[in-house]
Amino acid sequence: MLGGPPPPDPKSIRACLTAELARAFDGEWEFVLDQAKQSQDLRPVHDLLAKWRHIAFAELKDPGVYDQAMATATHALATSQAPEGSATAEEVEALLRARRCG
Repeated sequence: MLGGPPPPDPKSIRACLTAELARAFDGEWEFVLDQAKQSQDLRPVHDLLAKWRHIAFAELKDPGVYDQAMATATHALATSQAPEGSATAEEVEALLRARRCG
């Protein structure tokens, strides 16, 4: 059983990723590091690690889930149709109302 997401450091996160996702992570990591050097602000670095930590954990639990989600999103955008089993806008609004009230 999985204990939880990897530690929020680049080496631990990268170890959980497929080769393709690791390349994407590396590109974003280099970009954000360059930005941090210029701005002297580490917030984007922490934000990037948080984002990829969730992706890494999802991949650990269900390998390939990120690619599946991207394929589903690409198909939905190309066809302008929500994936099968998606909640309608009305259902989402009702859930939001229920959470606000209760």
